[in-house]
This record gives sequence, C-alpha cells and structure tokens, in this order.
Amino acid sequence: MRAVIQRVSEAQVRVDGEVIGACGAGVMVLVCAMQGDTEAQVVKLAGKVAKCRIFQDEAGKMNKSVVDIGGSALVVSQFTLSADTRSGNRPGFSTAAAPEEGNRLYELFAKELRQYVPVETGRFGADMKVSLINDGPVTIPMEI
Repeated sequence: MRAVIQRVSEAQVRVDGEVIGACGAGVMVLVCAMQGDTEAQVVKLAGKVAKCRIFQDEAGKMNKSVVDIGGSALVVSQFTLSADTRSGNRPGFSTAAAPEEGNRLYELFAKELRQYVPVETGRFGADMKVSLINDGPVTIPMEI
C-alpha cells in the first residue's frame, strides 16, 4: 500500500460542490492499494501514519505525531499513486489493486486509522476536489 502524508492546518474534499470530508490540524493522507496488498500491510501502514513524528515539539523539532497533538485525519483514495512513469509520457496504473479490492483496503485503512485519531474520508472512485493548507510544507511518502 502506498500513501502520501501531508501535515496540514486544514483540509477538505468536495464531491459535486459539497464538502464530504474535512479535518483541522493533522494529516491529509492520500492512499493507494496496490495489487497483492494484504490486510496486515494496511494495518501496519495505519499505525505508521498515526505514529509518524512530523509535528513540532516545544523545541521546534519534528518529534510529535498526529496522535500526540490531538489532531485528525482526512483520508482520500488516489489510485494515481500507483503510476509507473518509467517509459513513455503516459503513466501506467496497472499495478493498482482492482477497484473492488482497492475500495475494501481503503475502507480498512480508514477504519484502522480511526483507532488512533478522528478520521473523515473522501469517496472512493469519485471525481473529488481536494483543498488543503500544507503546514511546513511537510509531505512524506510511505510504502508498506
């Protein structure tokens, strides 16, 4: 499973002009299930995201997690994280999980992350408009 974590002051996702998910200070997490991903990998990634120390402590060092700051998360599915750009100019997405499996693992990721922090989500497969204020900016790619 692949993810991109962004430390945010706020983030929201809209579908057809309606806000369907939002968070304040915390993390915006874009996730993509890959072919062959397991539930164990999803659980491990959710724990890593929750415990990733990307927030500043009192000394200004990145030593706190989203859990430590009492933050929240907005989780959005993004199959384009599976992009293979090694040849040609058009990315290939054949390594992404099939839609049904991708949705199942995406929902499982959000459920597992909820064990640590409040989580809101986008809508799998929808045309979403995401806006955020990246705090820092801090953007961390992860893969399990």
